[in-house]
Amino acid sequence: MLPSLRFLGNGMRSLGLRSLQTSSALRHDSLFVHRDTPEDNLDIPFEFTEDNKKRIDAILAIYPEGHKRGAMIPILDLAQRQHGWLPISAMHKVANILNLPYMRVYEVATFYTMFIRKPTGKFHVQICTTTPCWLRGSDEILDTIKKNLCLEVGETSKDKLFTLSEVECLGACVNAPMVQINDDYYEDLTVQDTEQILKELKAGGKPKPGPRSGRFAAEPLGNPTSLKGEPTGPGFGVRADL
Repeated sequence: MLPSLRFLGNGMRSLGLRSLQTSSALRHDSLFVHRDTPEDNLDIPFEFTEDNKKRIDAILAIYPEGHKRGAMIPILDLAQRQHGWLPISAMHKVANILNLPYMRVYEVATFYTMFIRKPTGKFHVQICTTTPCWLRGSDEILDTIKKNLCLEVGETSKDKLFTLSEVECLGACVNAPMVQINDDYYEDLTVQDTEQILKELKAGGKPKPGPRSGRFAAEPLGNPTSLKGEPTGPGFGVRADL
């Protein structure tokens, strides 16, 4: 309880009490502050492969002089794809390439959750639980993944095959619920779909990405509900005297 001042009718004030409400502390499975670990410290060097060095040159050529820092995100993404995740030595390498203070790279790498700051499994399962997916049953899909993989959010399986993350909107709201596994989207999911996808991955297969409902992309389910016929021509519905 915190004290508060109450104004009385004669201008005098009395000291009262009011309750203080706070929201619960939220946790995230991503790492936003660096802590040295055996697999992530400055003593572990990072160097781009020769092929990726050529890719970096091609990326930098897109940006005019004085604006090369705009290449930070694609080069960080390249480093992550090469290493599997983004260690601090890779961030320093990107900063040196772009001639930027290390802090500028830290700011970007810790802001965007697409950058993974700790070792992950071969398959990074990211489930969206934002409102559209939640309304369509993402909680049930998440529970299925947890049970099937014996993992909690933020954990990696002992065989280093799967990492489970809970993420915000992945931009496939029309096809909710959905998960992203590495670069692929799996949409319109049911519990059975989810179990089948995980089963295929465990067996070394490659599940077909996209909607599981039978539709091609994000078109309406079933028959069209509008624009069923040929569009009308110019002037349709306009008064004859106009």
